[in-house]
Amino acid sequence: MTSTLTIAVPAETVPGEDRVALVPDVAGRFVKQGLAVRVQSGAGAAAHFRDEAYVAAACTVVADAASLYADAGLVCKVQCPTAAEVAQLPAGCTLVTQLQPARDGDIVRALQARGVHVLSMTLVPRITRAQSMDVLSSQATVAGYKAVLIGAEAMGRFLPMLVTAAGTLPPAMTFVLGAGVAGLQAIATARRLGSNVRAFDVRPETKEQVESLGAVFVAAEMIAKDATTAGGYARETTDEERQRQSAAIAKQVAESDLVITTASSPGKKAPVLITRAMVEQMKAGAVIVDLAADGGGNCELTRAGETVVHHGVTVIGPVNVAARMPTHASQMYAKNVQAVLALLVKDGALVLNREDEIVKAMLVTEE
Repeated sequence: MTSTLTIAVPAETVPGEDRVALVPDVAGRFVKQGLAVRVQSGAGAAAHFRDEAYVAAACTVVADAASLYADAGLVCKVQCPTAAEVAQLPAGCTLVTQLQPARDGDIVRALQARGVHVLSMTLVPRITRAQSMDVLSSQATVAGYKAVLIGAEAMGRFLPMLVTAAGTLPPAMTFVLGAGVAGLQAIATARRLGSNVRAFDVRPETKEQVESLGAVFVAAEMIAKDATTAGGYARETTDEERQRQSAAIAKQVAESDLVITTASSPGKKAPVLITRAMVEQMKAGAVIVDLAADGGGNCELTRAGETVVHHGVTVIGPVNVAARMPTHASQMYAKNVQAVLALLVKDGALVLNREDEIVKAMLVTEE
């Protein structure tokens, strides 16, 4: 069957980005649908997907960008393209990637000038029929899991209780701030590793979810019934609410060995929940892993991409955490892309239905 659409999968160029937009299994499914898939050589190597696996899935592996993009109608990427990459994209093609319009304004304008149609995976609406496309949730799952491992490695103590010939060692206390997808996965992971876990979120519906994972939901009296927005995120709290919640958070932080913060909202600066004064009340050797470092951080001392030690407390500000587990992160991302393309590709052709609420929400530029 003659392919009617060519999908191009480039190697990611952003330093530290080890994911790939399409894994061999998903790419092979597109080939079986009669589409052509070109993959730049080495695109999946850092995620442990060899070129041979793509060839076995009937994809074409090419050495350079010129061969990759020739006549490509659809380009699938993980990261927002750089200016150099934009210049290589075929005019009029469609790009599916994690672009954030509020942050990537210059790139958006360059893409628009080139006539590239851009669909941002970060703008998938949080509605039932788009759940399988929700890349923010899939990658947050990876980040929540990895955050506990990052924290455990930085700690000078065990997470679980151990009974040894040298005596009994009590379990560590983990406190998770924010019970969204990343927070819930962090809770589950810390519990699997044997830690006692407490958690807090301003949204009332999260209490049951936290407790179902075996953690203790703290300061339930501090949450408001109207704290959740239509998109499922926490609304901005009032000054009075912040003061009461801050006191409750300070108590939990002071008692914890490991604190993981996850409070963020796309396109907005992360709220500061842990102050310098709170850090100074923590135990020597305690660790904070701030998953909101990309957005400014939930801890006053967080520095994105850096580790800060203050008053004996280690504050870690990891960025692009999902890329640290590139195999499963790529598999999940590729499944999200597959779900999006199932909506866009009809009879071998790419159709952008601007009336569809998912397409309308994701479409950043056209013509």
